[in-house]
Amino acid sequence: MKRRDFLKTGAIGITAPSAIFGDSNIIANKNNPIILSTYNHGLPANDAAWETLVNGGNAMDAAEAGARVTEADPTITSVGFGGLPDEQGNVTLDACVMDSSGNAGSVAFLQNIKHPVSVARKVMEDTKHVMLVGEGARQFAVSLGFEEMDLLTVESRQAWEEWEKNRREMTPHETHDTISVLVQDKNGDFAGACTTSGWAYKLHGRVGDSPIIGAGLFVDNEIGCAAATGLGEEVIKTTGSFLVVELMRQGYDPTVACEEALNRIIKAHNGTPDFQIGYIAIRKDGQIGSACLKWSFEYALARGGVNKLHKINGMI
Repeated sequence: MKRRDFLKTGAIGITAPSAIFGDSNIIANKNNPIILSTYNHGLPANDAAWETLVNGGNAMDAAEAGARVTEADPTITSVGFGGLPDEQGNVTLDACVMDSSGNAGSVAFLQNIKHPVSVARKVMEDTKHVMLVGEGARQFAVSLGFEEMDLLTVESRQAWEEWEKNRREMTPHETHDTISVLVQDKNGDFAGACTTSGWAYKLHGRVGDSPIIGAGLFVDNEIGCAAATGLGEEVIKTTGSFLVVELMRQGYDPTVACEEALNRIIKAHNGTPDFQIGYIAIRKDGQIGSACLKWSFEYALARGGVNKLHKINGMI
């Protein structure tokens, strides 16, 4: 086939967003906000996000507010304050945000700051950059008035000291429950936030998918949004959240898009991956989707004044 003919046939398969969803569906979903987040700690996150929307906040305000609830909860050992530390006993945090205009902000390997999601938003709104890391991210946060604090709780320290005795390598699904919050507000606009303390007892300096735009989180206001949780290394290698959104752009149902993104990983591991990854997604018309590799996965959905936890089974 000549290149000119290929381009002609290829153009036939490209579908405009309005053709995928239908303008009537988009309009029908206005004034009906949706909040979708990962795991059971998504329930209080959704409550905070919903309150923000009720009080006039936009999708970005709501996503940040929801993620902050989880970051501040010391009983959640995979996010923020109380998160399990790295192999050296340091709590290091990753987070990112993305708004309806395609703007994004991110911090990685951040220490001593309780709310990395808010620092990520400041990176997005107050700088020309997308990502700040390590000491530079900490200095940036302090310069804006973020309070420094010891993020290692007594319980997390004790768990780390016990782990130190034999230094058993932890699998990510044992200790890793990232909070990802996706929001579609009453105007139909999207935003998302993702925050975590990452893989427990990881190598000092390790960064996962959560602060990486296109891996842990991606938002396209014409199409939808998606977020990930689980083994970040595999999400990064497949640019998972971006892939889910692009599949929805091609007309995939949100759940099928999440499943297809996971199928790429299943194939790469010869059908038997020994780790967990989960995706959540919202399409422009208000349809939601989710899928996970193994075992089971819970997500929290707030819509129409009801905030409820849902459980799905793994694909393999």
